[in-house]
Amino acid sequence: MKKVTPFLCVLAITSCGQPAAPAPLALPTVDELAADPVRLRELRQQCKLDRAKLGDELCNRVAEATRKRFYSDGNVPYTPPKEPSKF
Repeated sequence: MKKVTPFLCVLAITSCGQPAAPAPLALPTVDELAADPVRLRELRQQCKLDRAKLGDELCNRVAEATRKRFYSDGNVPYTPPKEPSKF
């Protein structure tokens, strides 16, 4: 019993310490941002105004999602005619 008492005291003291910090919010992925144009537009504006507040990682994802939406999947819907135009 004498060996258990100090252990219980230490356990009680350490459990009464500061609460753990809440986990940071998960950042949206590039695909999630590219799929939601309204949110993407809002975040682009916020990154322009206050990049330090949002952080580089989120703003880089926003930029990548914007690029992804602009270039789409890389397939060009335009197909040129087989015969060149005569001017």
